[in-house]
Amino acid sequence: MKTVNTVRATRRERGLTQEALAALCIVSRQTIVSLEAGQHDPSLVLALRISEALGASVHDVFRLNDGAEHRVV
Repeated sequence: MKTVNTVRATRRERGLTQEALAALCIVSRQTIVSLEAGQHDPSLVLALRISEALGASVHDVFRLNDGAEHRVV
């Protein structure tokens, strides 16, 4: 199961470059590029760092893409 994210849109809203976000998250710019392109999912630690750097909750930045709406069982 993959995730979808709003990293690019939220980063742009905050006026951050990919390089600036990468520095705040202690990763390479290429990591941010890859996440924004949906090429891989972040680790939990990276998801938390990105959310904190963007001033948003993890749920606002990342969500599961399982092809279904959230289900309550």
